[in-house]
Amino acid sequence: MFKSLLCFTLAALLPCGAVLAAAKAPIVIKFSHVVAEDTPKGKGALLFKKLVEERLAGVVAVEVYPSSMLFGDGDEINALRAGKVQMLAPSLSKFEAYTKQLQVFDLPFLFDDLEAVKRFQKRDKSRELLHSMSSQGIYGLAYWNNGMKQLTANRELRKPEDAKGLAFRIQPSSVLEAQFRQLGATTVKMPFAEAFKALQAGTIQGTEGPWSNIASQKVDTVQPFISELNHGSLSYMLISSKEFWASIPYQTRTELEAIIEEVSYSVNQDAETLNNNDRERIIAAGKAKVITLTAQERAVWRTALSPIWKTYEAEIGADVLRAAQAVNRR
Repeated sequence: MFKSLLCFTLAALLPCGAVLAAAKAPIVIKFSHVVAEDTPKGKGALLFKKLVEERLAGVVAVEVYPSSMLFGDGDEINALRAGKVQMLAPSLSKFEAYTKQLQVFDLPFLFDDLEAVKRFQKRDKSRELLHSMSSQGIYGLAYWNNGMKQLTANRELRKPEDAKGLAFRIQPSSVLEAQFRQLGATTVKMPFAEAFKALQAGTIQGTEGPWSNIASQKVDTVQPFISELNHGSLSYMLISSKEFWASIPYQTRTELEAIIEEVSYSVNQDAETLNNNDRERIIAAGKAKVITLTAQERAVWRTALSPIWKTYEAEIGADVLRAAQAVNRR
């Protein structure tokens, strides 16, 4: 009787079969990203799909598009805002055009180590940053970490002045530009996947990134030196569009958020394991000399680069900077 009444009520709009099919159609989440499926981010996207299929079968369907299959670095956020995809995980540096507060994660030597980064991401102030782009239609869901960054170069970098005159590949970020400018170096913005050929051609002479990125792009085969600075973190933000996320029924949205929390833990654990393993593999391969700085040598770098914190304090917010510094245990 209910089916008949439903069909009768909407008969003027849709055939009965179409009405019932529409009522049962699952919510589709297109998850697009720019890396390979065997990376922590790629595995995280697949785990999210798997858990959603297990726990929300028929209610939510997840489609994963890796390796810039749908959209690349330069256009994925606009695609999300236009409703062409429903989930992304860009690096935090990509959000500068939408909020200045997330620049806190790019500041050099602000965090002592990855544990400090993780502590900050659990604090209320950092949770607030997830929603700092709501007015732009971007809704942050979780932080996914990819490890602490190292410097690679065609010369040994033991002191800050050693980087003078070199050109480094960076992500689009005014903070990262300022970081290398402070060292007397120049920067070239390009996708990391293009760095290998640029290093071979001599267009750039250095890069920064976590061990897993150095290994995946075989940077150690074209860069003779890697300085283990741990000067910053490479992190991603899992995002959806504010409009789309708000349109999901409350109960379903709550279940999705629980799945995201579980997946985020797995992604972060995988990233730590991968970085540790890739560090050991690079050292064992011996193609690049790994320079491990003493605490005193690292302190010299921190002193040289920490003035940048003050430069960006007004944009980021003094309260955000204080909260970030408070998680260090020195």
